[in-house]
Amino acid sequence: MEVKEILSKCDHTLLKTTATFEDIKNIIDDGIKYQTASVCIPPSFVKRAKEYSCGKVKICTVIGFPNGYNTTETKVFETIDAIKNGADEIDMVINIGELKAKNYDYVLNEIKEIKNACGNKILKVIIETCELTKEEIVKMCEIVSTAKADYIKTSTGFSKEGATRENVELMKKNVGKDVLIKAAGGIGSINDAIDFINLGASRLGTSRIVKIVKEQEK
Repeated sequence: MEVKEILSKCDHTLLKTTATFEDIKNIIDDGIKYQTASVCIPPSFVKRAKEYSCGKVKICTVIGFPNGYNTTETKVFETIDAIKNGADEIDMVINIGELKAKNYDYVLNEIKEIKNACGNKILKVIIETCELTKEEIVKMCEIVSTAKADYIKTSTGFSKEGATRENVELMKKNVGKDVLIKAAGGIGSINDAIDFINLGASRLGTSRIVKIVKEQEK
């Protein structure tokens, strides 16, 4: 698999709490140069990022991040605000506690409301696989498919573990045919990226792949 193809599937990500807009501009420049799928950045930078990027790379941001326990109303507001500011794609975190409590209608309806707020923008649903049992991962595949979100995403990258090959394979077997998979967190090498793509991931959330390519060019 060519590096260019891998890069085209990467959401080039910077979500550190210490990130400045100078840092954000750097990853936008990289996203444009290496033709990544998007740059994934904090909501507070979206408006400036959209203006700076001049439409040359898609802007992705995060909602209910990283814990997911905001109210649905708050998440919907965040979504509307992000899109108004220029976000092309939304990555939302589910309410894990409600899933654990088997309040499946709550989880489903929240995703539906956020999807509705997204309009024609892409919605990726972060389920934080490291906090879930295998049964809960399968259940979330069903819920995300029913809600008609565009992607199911493994991880925030802020919990105890990121994407694993086993979980991506499990998601691929259980998610609806119209829902794509995003693997995120802990993708530290080109070989990791290739493995996750081959297992069924259409997107990769990573800050490392562009850095590796830049290092190889030196």
